[in-house]
Amino acid sequence: MSGNSASTYKDLDAIVLGAGACGLMCAVQAGYLGKKVLVLEKNDKPGAKILISGGGRCNYTNLYASHQNFISENEHFSKSAFAQWTVQDTISFFETYGISGQEKTLGQLFPTTNKAKDIIKVFTDICEDFGQSIRCNSEVQKVISVENGFEVTFKDSVTGNEHQVYAPNVVVATGGLPIAKMGATDFALRLARQFGLNLTSTAPALVPLTVTGKDHDWYEQLSGTSIFSRVSNHKISFDENILFTHWGLSGPAILQISSYWRPGEKITIDLLPDSNIVDLIEEERNHSGKKLLASFLEKFYSKKFVEAMKKYLPVDKNLASLSKDDLLSIEELIHQFSVKPAGDKGYDKAEVMRGGIDTSELSSKTLEAKKVPGLFFGGECVDVTGWLGGYNFQWAWASGFVIAQNI
Repeated sequence: MSGNSASTYKDLDAIVLGAGACGLMCAVQAGYLGKKVLVLEKNDKPGAKILISGGGRCNYTNLYASHQNFISENEHFSKSAFAQWTVQDTISFFETYGISGQEKTLGQLFPTTNKAKDIIKVFTDICEDFGQSIRCNSEVQKVISVENGFEVTFKDSVTGNEHQVYAPNVVVATGGLPIAKMGATDFALRLARQFGLNLTSTAPALVPLTVTGKDHDWYEQLSGTSIFSRVSNHKISFDENILFTHWGLSGPAILQISSYWRPGEKITIDLLPDSNIVDLIEEERNHSGKKLLASFLEKFYSKKFVEAMKKYLPVDKNLASLSKDDLLSIEELIHQFSVKPAGDKGYDKAEVMRGGIDTSELSSKTLEAKKVPGLFFGGECVDVTGWLGGYNFQWAWASGFVIAQNI
């Protein structure tokens, strides 16, 4: 990593803002093409968000990633990038540098070493080999158009000195609004506005949902309880675990649906998605009608959860004495558990930002701003938001690759 003074950065092909997944991939791919870039990173190390992803293990792609796993006002926009840089390209790229993947649930690929820092090391090593400069502790103050390119002013947060650098291209890969304590800001959105580009509305995504009011205590008492469920709204459904928390609901299925949820809407949870609870009760009571509903439900759920169900269900009745109305209540609660979240836990707990730079402002083939030649946007700041489980990394790698071809 370079600690050169700014005056030594001559003949740059591009200045890359942000040393996250998109910015690092862009720098590396530019190096393969003999292009020289300077990467400016606000934090004291590159790849801050890579380091915490997947619990520090980094689920660096998903075997099933396609444009259909992404939310955008233009669902077709990401097709070109994913055609240029495929999941297989990601796998091959990391394998070339000694990182092979192991599949966990639902196509998520983690390095066999289970260490996110190994992913970052691949990029920093290649950048060093190519002489690409990654300058950390460098906060960008402004970006202005000058003749045949851009002037970028940045401040060295260690010395306090300001520097100006020039390049014909600027790549904005500064991420979205989560997570402020890791250096996230609205820089990309402000810069887009400065250059007259439209934004789509932004919100936290892949984020836990909150429950307040009269039901809050019921959720709180279940904190830590995890149940495999089908969570759905009018747009989509996900089959994964939910997790009850002190503030409401989390877990993979909730994080997934949160990207599609809007304030004021309800979500429906099927707490036993692969069976019909009434059929199972009928079958059981043919053998053992005296069994209490509570004992029967403990075959599927924890004691704590069954105890909490007392509020809604006759768990102390035996199966033989359950009425039609009882069975209807049980079926509705188990298969159509309805929740109207009060809100979400915000950007500090969100994995990604939904929305961002309007895709209609960018070329889908190059990710260059149509109105501002030489200005490129990639990664999370663009209105392309992936599902949980490595999808957003695949977009970051693909967009970094595409931009590198065109700077």
